[in-house]
Amino acid sequence: MFPAPIDRRRPLVRAAYVAAVAACLVVWLLPLAGVVLTSLHSPDDLNRGELWTWPRQVQWSNFATVLGESRLPNFVANSLFVTLPTVAATVLISAMAGFALGKHAFPGNRMLLAVFVAGNLVPFQVLMIPVRDLTLALHLYDTRFALILFHTAFQTGFCTLFMRNFIRALPDPLLDAARVDGAGELRVFWFVVLPLVRPAMAAVAVLVFTFVWNDYFWSLVLVQSDSIRPVTAALQSLRGMWQTSWNLVAAASLLAAVPPVAVFFAMQRHLIAGLTYTAALER
Repeated sequence: MFPAPIDRRRPLVRAAYVAAVAACLVVWLLPLAGVVLTSLHSPDDLNRGELWTWPRQVQWSNFATVLGESRLPNFVANSLFVTLPTVAATVLISAMAGFALGKHAFPGNRMLLAVFVAGNLVPFQVLMIPVRDLTLALHLYDTRFALILFHTAFQTGFCTLFMRNFIRALPDPLLDAARVDGAGELRVFWFVVLPLVRPAMAAVAVLVFTFVWNDYFWSLVLVQSDSIRPVTAALQSLRGMWQTSWNLVAAASLLAAVPPVAVFFAMQRHLIAGLTYTAALER
């Protein structure tokens, strides 16, 4: 069977595998380690070029300065006001669309699914000008609703494909039994389908939360005011006109990364269960 488990390979192959994994981890973690070290340095240390050394005196005050003397908490709140409604709307819409595409045969079903798939293949940079013009025409430019609306639209394609594959694996007799008992399609969806695909919904929610929270492109394109700017695009406000306090920027970046990391670890069990849910159903 391919691929064979690594513990069944020859010792030389296992050693090469371990070395390759260790090298990839070092390359992946090196930038993060640089940010952590920078956040603990003082401005004088950074001016002396001491970037990759342990600080002479750890500056935990950098985090207190960012939280107390900058607008970072407001920017984090802005990101929450955009991310949470987007996650809720995307999960609900994609689950309903996945139910329709996975369990109902209607003319144009496959064509509509192909549209969802094709939408994931379009580079979002190509849509920058038409999306911006559309927000201006609808008087939505520089509003949180614009970010919520377009994030929901862009994430729904991938999530619909994701949810459709999960819902399609549900046994049809279970849904037919609910219909025989007199349940309409909305009740079947709400009381039968949704409870069975909760792991998949949790997986989608974690992925969408991460995608939307880390978005930088649309935060620049669709938002102009600092009062509603998400945290990813607002970190530039910590840069001065003549000099940038990189220790404060690094500290703010680490603090801004805490919510998605916390959500991932809190939902890790549900995420793994959701990613393996289809295989469990098919068995």
